[in-house]
Amino acid sequence: MPIRTDELHDAALAHITRAGELFEVKPMKRSWGEQLVFTNAPPTLGAFFMLMLRHVDLPFLIYKDERYTFAEVWKRSNAVAAALQKKGIQKGDRVVIAMRNYPEWIFSFIGIALSGGIAVPLNAWWQGAELADAITDAGASLALVDQQRHERLMSVGTTIEQVVARASALSDPALSFQAFIDDEDAMPSPVDLGPDEDATIFYTSGSTSYPKGAVTTHRAITNAMFNFAAFGLAQQQVEKAVSGKEPSTEQPASLLTVPLFHVTGCHSIFILSVLIGRKVVLLDKWDPEQALALIEKERVSSFMGVPTMSRELTEHPSRARYDLSSLVEINAGGAARPASHVQRLRELFPDKRPGMAYGLTETNGTGAINTRDGYLASPASTGRAPKPLAELAILDDDGNRLPDGTVGEIAVRAITIARGYWNRPDDTAAAFTEDGWFRTGDLGHLKDDYLTIVDRKKDMILRGGENVACQEVEAAMMADPQVLEACVFGVPEERLGEAVKAVVYVQSPADFNKAQHRAFLEDHLAAFKHPAEIDVVGTPFPRLGSGKIDKLKVKAAHGGRAAA
Repeated sequence: MPIRTDELHDAALAHITRAGELFEVKPMKRSWGEQLVFTNAPPTLGAFFMLMLRHVDLPFLIYKDERYTFAEVWKRSNAVAAALQKKGIQKGDRVVIAMRNYPEWIFSFIGIALSGGIAVPLNAWWQGAELADAITDAGASLALVDQQRHERLMSVGTTIEQVVARASALSDPALSFQAFIDDEDAMPSPVDLGPDEDATIFYTSGSTSYPKGAVTTHRAITNAMFNFAAFGLAQQQVEKAVSGKEPSTEQPASLLTVPLFHVTGCHSIFILSVLIGRKVVLLDKWDPEQALALIEKERVSSFMGVPTMSRELTEHPSRARYDLSSLVEINAGGAARPASHVQRLRELFPDKRPGMAYGLTETNGTGAINTRDGYLASPASTGRAPKPLAELAILDDDGNRLPDGTVGEIAVRAITIARGYWNRPDDTAAAFTEDGWFRTGDLGHLKDDYLTIVDRKKDMILRGGENVACQEVEAAMMADPQVLEACVFGVPEERLGEAVKAVVYVQSPADFNKAQHRAFLEDHLAAFKHPAEIDVVGTPFPRLGSGKIDKLKVKAAHGGRAAA
């Protein structure tokens, strides 16, 4: 059992969070009791980003041939903030970011925080209608986009004012990011913000038909960053105790393989790097050989992605040609790694640390972490709650805590949790309890503090780290006049964890044109939501007593594994 290093880690964490230390924690009164917070965590994101000034000359962002130091990112982000204020953005205004992993994404996010606005990152894979729906839902007044997202929004007649980064073909050059920042030396006016005011709205696909906006405060995000950093520092001390070696003095570097519109990319990699002085190497599109080359060239020490990515790295035919000696951590999230892959990582990289993390949009990435011998001993587990802030519990339907080994709904409690869903009081009340827990909708059990996820309560498919709401796909499919009814569920898929499968009820199966239907979906759904397989039936679906489709019977008849 993974006891030895767990005990070392807990002892190290207790030492670095004691009174008088940078990571000192204190109890904070809540309506239901007390919750730990970091004494020295900056009160707002704007104050947090000032930590860049501690690393001014170090490289921060690398994108292809472009290199930006911390000082250069700080300067450009302030120019964005000043330009936003010049546009009239005030405290609490929502500003959308919709673009690929470009440096401008990061300049925009920091700039929005410095301006007093609320950042609303949107899924860059969404089509125009999906983007437009979220913009309307958030009540955003400005969108910072790239060329492709601009074209998608224009195709559906969106009227929101846009600023376009990496523009290649604009009807009005005044819309460009370059024209927007008309003074590169400008500084924003100070904004009076408190730690419990809103900082971000990240949209997450729930079990309803449309994504929900999780609203997070400044305090929640800055404390999440301190929690990640404290966990990492304790882990370094464990490594030193086990190996007898001093930690490397080389600047840490992370390869950003996942989208910035996810909290993994935004929080765990980008924002955390500000605190620890880490270099971030941007990939705007996943390519395993390019990733191998960048790990060698930029001396990447930390790799994080969905399990498929690390598998494609380890199995790539060119892997042996690259120097991967700088790698220290090979982490994954979004889906479980097969035990055989964990063992393969151990064989190929005996001196590295494979790991697994579990976190959600609503928790700002806080959930569970499994690393070192804990992960090697229990690769099916997502690990323990990252202390000192986070707690895990398994709850029954009435909110009662269940004993070890009993399957129930996974709940997370920490100061890092979102305050609720944007303009969704009913959804907020259902997921965020009065005593501070966020009910994840995932089913699992705890044993010796180690969490194992077994299924999901939500009608959701998890595909390569992306959440796909079944009802959303069903609604899009039934918008096609050919389809009378649709039933969507997940089926096991080796590469991305799950694939989307659909069964459609049509009047005449012989006349149903699958190619025509797939073309129809191109205009209604992001590509990752499209069914990989479509079965066609000519009889109505079986029903439950409530009148709902009996999805368990449908999936049993069609070889699927529907969400519970």
